[in-house]
Amino acid sequence: MFTGIVEELGTVERIASGGKMMSYTIKASLVLSDVKLGDSISVNGVCLTVTRFTKNDFTVDVMPETVKASSIHQWKRGTPVNLERAMSANGRFGGHMVSGHIDGTGVIVSKKQDQNAVYFEIDTASEITDTLVMKGSIAIDGISLTIFGLEDGKVKVSIIPHTLSETVLGSKEAGDMVNVECDIIGKYVRKFMAASKPDSSRAPISEGFLEMHGFK
Repeated sequence: MFTGIVEELGTVERIASGGKMMSYTIKASLVLSDVKLGDSISVNGVCLTVTRFTKNDFTVDVMPETVKASSIHQWKRGTPVNLERAMSANGRFGGHMVSGHIDGTGVIVSKKQDQNAVYFEIDTASEITDTLVMKGSIAIDGISLTIFGLEDGKVKVSIIPHTLSETVLGSKEAGDMVNVECDIIGKYVRKFMAASKPDSSRAPISEGFLEMHGFK
């Protein structure tokens, strides 16, 4: 589990293939300070497992399905990536609950500056925007962000200068692909609501149902 607060920018150093699996070696520093084999590291929002590491880099193995379902297939040697270690139980929870299991990808359609903020408008699937709410949370390339605009298949987020300079979004432009993960709470609510439709054996969730169970 992650918080969506990027710790540092890493760089893809090597890419190797073996059978149906791809191996990526990523140059880093901060996230290596206490790394162990088997640790989870969020790389551009994708939860990956450390299989090897040195004092200067770490290696992860990625299965074909993950490569196809994310922006990983666009990585090349020298590609910058957002890095975050799994959250610790004694740390501050500065973002929101991010699993590192992305729901899909999006494409930046516009990038506009307004005062000290930069607004990114992103096209993505309707199945993703159906789970989102205005002023709710979303993870873009593993960055915890607040939603400031929402339409069917389109979401807008605002980036402050610090986030822009410390993450890969600072170098991305219109036409670039990003990984998208919806707020996990929204996904659970949508699942439960779908299960409470009239053709379901469960009682529908309504105002009366919630009041009967103590939600007033």
